[in-house]
Amino acid sequence: MNNNQNLNNLDDQAYVSLSTKKRDGSWVNTPVWFAKDGGTLYCFSASNAGKVKRLRNFSEVKLNPCTVNGKLLGDWQEALGEILPKEAESNAHKALVKKYGWQMRLLDFFSCLSGKIKKRAFIKITLTDD
Repeated sequence: MNNNQNLNNLDDQAYVSLSTKKRDGSWVNTPVWFAKDGGTLYCFSASNAGKVKRLRNFSEVKLNPCTVNGKLLGDWQEALGEILPKEAESNAHKALVKKYGWQMRLLDFFSCLSGKIKKRAFIKITLTDD
């Protein structure tokens, strides 16, 4: 299965489990919102979250469709993740707004009120070849 087919398997999913690697070699799974833009997936998190810290050490990640509670719904797909620089966040945010609409805008509104919007990190995920 090629990467585009793998990405298409995520089309109807609201959440994906993003698994990031710890220094001890174990993995931590976190359900996240995500959006596709071409052959790339984007998600976001607080910049001081564990998954962001782990991505600074290891770019290898794994993805699996999941429920909001993290119940896995499919097979793991290997990928590479990177934290986007501030000037490259616009496309990621646009893709998330396009997918989640009013929910993303409401989250943005409350994040602005609390000052947390400036503390976000956007993550770019690219599937690796099978």
